[in-house]
Amino acid sequence: LSVLRVITRGNYRFFGNGAQYPAGHLTSGVRSVMIPSPLSPFSSQSRALSGVSEPPRGLVQEKMTENAVFSQNKVLTIDTMNPNVKNVEYAVRGPIVQRAVQIEKELREGVKKPFTEVIKANIGDAHAMGQQPITFFRQVLALCSYPELLKDNMFPEDAKSRARRILQACGGSSLGAYSASQGIDCVRQDVARYIERRDGGVPCDPDNVYLTSGASDGIVTMLKLLVCGEGASKTGVMISIPQYPLYSAALAELGAVQVNYYLNEEKCWSMDLSELERSLAEARKHCNPKVLCIINPGNPTGQVQSRQCIEDVIRFAAKEHLFLMADEVYQDNVYAEGCQFHSFKKVLFELGPQYSNTVELVSFHSTSKCYMGECGFRGGYMEVINMDPEVKAQLIKLVSVRLCPAVPGQALMDLVVNSPQPGEPSYTTFMKERTTTLSLLAEKAKLTEEILNTVPGITCNPVQGAMYSFPNISLPQKAIKEAKALGQAPDMFYCMKMLEETGICLVPGSGFGQKDGTYHFRMTILPPTDKLKLLLAKVKEFHQKFTRQYS
Repeated sequence: LSVLRVITRGNYRFFGNGAQYPAGHLTSGVRSVMIPSPLSPFSSQSRALSGVSEPPRGLVQEKMTENAVFSQNKVLTIDTMNPNVKNVEYAVRGPIVQRAVQIEKELREGVKKPFTEVIKANIGDAHAMGQQPITFFRQVLALCSYPELLKDNMFPEDAKSRARRILQACGGSSLGAYSASQGIDCVRQDVARYIERRDGGVPCDPDNVYLTSGASDGIVTMLKLLVCGEGASKTGVMISIPQYPLYSAALAELGAVQVNYYLNEEKCWSMDLSELERSLAEARKHCNPKVLCIINPGNPTGQVQSRQCIEDVIRFAAKEHLFLMADEVYQDNVYAEGCQFHSFKKVLFELGPQYSNTVELVSFHSTSKCYMGECGFRGGYMEVINMDPEVKAQLIKLVSVRLCPAVPGQALMDLVVNSPQPGEPSYTTFMKERTTTLSLLAEKAKLTEEILNTVPGITCNPVQGAMYSFPNISLPQKAIKEAKALGQAPDMFYCMKMLEETGICLVPGSGFGQKDGTYHFRMTILPPTDKLKLLLAKVKEFHQKFTRQYS
């Protein structure tokens, strides 16, 4: 939706760039809708615009101060701003979520709805959905944040020793000091040892490890290094469809070419080598594709790729001279029987020197997912393999510009990769909390799949891993036609109606990409089990009602 600016000075309201717009001019080119008050000298305009006297729900109104000036006098306007930013879309926090926030406010103000709360299943924010923090992590972070607590006997000794080690590595023994731009040295060493353990002894050089403010920070940083060229030489980046909108948003912002390859929904969202070949061949007609991104376990689709699939992808990248980006932030979230997480680095090295010495790979991990769910601390790392030394120098320069990653996030990342070990005081509690969290997620993954598949018109693949289901929904032609008449994607229309009628906040599949003619939504499996059952029952009831209404 477009927005027509209104500037208020006393009793006067000015529209857009100072022009007065009759009703017929409120087109998609106008940037906001606010109507002059009846007391304004422009009250005749109010009568002319009476057909749109109230902006549609969900439309954000831009408020400006009395000192504001007309937009044509601004240095930065919608016409002079970076055009790439206008192309950025991020469905996970898009219009439906904005409307959900408004509905929550309306409920607090006593507005009557056919529900009493908004259930947000749109984003993988575990703690916001009730998941409890790991005790050991919070103990050490508390000690690091307020070292006076090191004198307190309520904290176990292993938590204190971790805190002392982290603080000794910080400037002035304080989390408030900047760290080295690549990250705290001892944390990078711990990350390297963790990767070696995870990958069965494959060596990891701490110099190849970069701590980041969440995985997103690392992903965008790497794309900045990779994107160049103009016209037919512009960098193409291959991303899976459906994809996590961070990738499409970052590519739009950087002015890169998004190259789609489709996951195979009929085979539980697996990667198909022939589809990669098709996508690459098509892309080479108009750009220079040189990056292949993989999310495993998958977001939004919840699949776990097989080892054979990963081998095929690595061989394909080697053959086609592509830079691999492996998003592995859900590596502990594997639930389905017969599924196992295989890191791209481990498989790369097990394929032998012809691959491990040549294929350029960067892999990402985060404190935000798995059993931790510590999204707000913004901790993460990336490991680069086979990077040109001159490019590595440029990478160090690039990360230096933002000074350093969030230091509390670095401390948390250290605890993830250097967790309590057998014999330490915190080990039993830590393992119990970790196991319970992952077991509950596995149960909810199965529950989600089973209940959604009882609904006629909804088909849900097994949720093998990660934190999401991405069911296929059949929509009546009448609903599709009405959505298109409103200028909405059909699954956006569906999800918005679900929000208004049930209070459930989901994200339409069109926000992630999907094959033409198919419709989906993404929902998290994170709500507590009782609330998840309620959510799924409401989805089932709504879908049946929606289908009857538009059939």
